[in-house]
Amino acid sequence: MAAAPELTRSEPGALAADGPFTTRQLLRLDEALRVADSSTGLTFSVFVGELPTPTRAYAEKLHKQIDDSAHAVLIAVSPNQRRLEIVTGNEARKRISDRDAKLAGLSMAAAFAGGDLAGGVLSGIDQLASHAGRH
Repeated sequence: MAAAPELTRSEPGALAADGPFTTRQLLRLDEALRVADSSTGLTFSVFVGELPTPTRAYAEKLHKQIDDSAHAVLIAVSPNQRRLEIVTGNEARKRISDRDAKLAGLSMAAAFAGGDLAGGVLSGIDQLASHAGRH
């Protein structure tokens, strides 16, 4: 995806860490991504790191790099900038409304504000996958 992300998942089961997550948290995130992928038929990815401005445009650029981006959901988080972007592909958007994404974002932001980065991301993945439903 991008150079030096703190957490990126570019293919199923692939996680790389340079930052804020413990090994246990990374394993939990990887499992949550696999469950979301398999239960929904969509591809869920997470990016944690600096988001160049404009942040939305950069998140959309990252999203386009995901294989079959039409069926992909990207959660991009920049803790230092206090920014969160959720990008859904055209097909994923049919199953996850903007309202659903905003609700997941609010839940994630609340966890982040409480200092729980991993828990917030896990909650977001779970909520977005629940809204997408089974495939």
